[in-house]
Amino acid sequence: MTTAAESEAWAVYGAPPPVLAPVPPRARQVSPLIPDASSLEDLAEASLDRMTVLAPPGALERRYVLAQALRALKPGGALVALAPKDRGGSRLRGELQSLGCAVAEEARRHHRICTARAPGDAAAIASALTGGGVRWREVGLGEAGFWTQPGVFSWDRPDPGTTLLAAHLPALAGRGADFGCGAGLLARAVLAQPGVAELELVDIDARAIALARRNVDDERARFRQADLRRASGGARLDFVVMNPPFHLAGVEDRGLGEAFIAAAAAALRPGGVCLLVANVSLPYERALETCFARLGQVVRRDGFKVLEAVK
Repeated sequence: MTTAAESEAWAVYGAPPPVLAPVPPRARQVSPLIPDASSLEDLAEASLDRMTVLAPPGALERRYVLAQALRALKPGGALVALAPKDRGGSRLRGELQSLGCAVAEEARRHHRICTARAPGDAAAIASALTGGGVRWREVGLGEAGFWTQPGVFSWDRPDPGTTLLAAHLPALAGRGADFGCGAGLLARAVLAQPGVAELELVDIDARAIALARRNVDDERARFRQADLRRASGGARLDFVVMNPPFHLAGVEDRGLGEAFIAAAAAALRPGGVCLLVANVSLPYERALETCFARLGQVVRRDGFKVLEAVK
């Protein structure tokens, strides 16, 4: 016999610690950072009985996610939102109150856990959805504008490391990939080279892939959401460009860049080239020397370095 709780429509955003906010296996995952998840924006209005949100650290992004959750909940539907207290958790209660909700809050294991009920204030929710939604920015790489959204890497300006790499690309040809493509600004610079036959844009963030599709209008471009820490594939590419991330959930994690390097080495043919930009403090040379036959520094400027490795 199915109980009332088992029949509830439940969604989850992210991977909240089960000890703090247990979620049933049947809950629909809607985080853009989890491959094969459903889209948060595609949740039908007033369709959910419950939603659990591991709130992201960015203020605009966090309010947007909370507003989307309230939009998708039925009147009286329960929202549980939590975050580490030093990465947005201390603001959760006030943000939910500003969205028109009465809030119960508790503190456990360095997290703030808030419970609220839909519907909230419609005008405040609409404002938060606009504030965290997709928008156009006038200046990108090469002074061309771009589509962006809070929460996507370097959403409010072109990243200086990406800009440096774009300015020092060698002549590229054949089939390549942009690992961690973000909104696609580096891919634009790569595809400006006529020798490029195909470029695959890869990112774990479904929002980034959707934006890159809008920003990169080129028949040679291919788009794929994937977690490069778990990527596999044959050695087939002629080049890989990348500005690998080094933070995970707001905490520095140099293993991310090392995983990107390993993925590039696996994807490149013998003689293929990996072009990487990173903060000068990040010691990626050791990982590159392990995976590649030759390594050189292209440029070092303004706290960044561009490295070229040949397989």
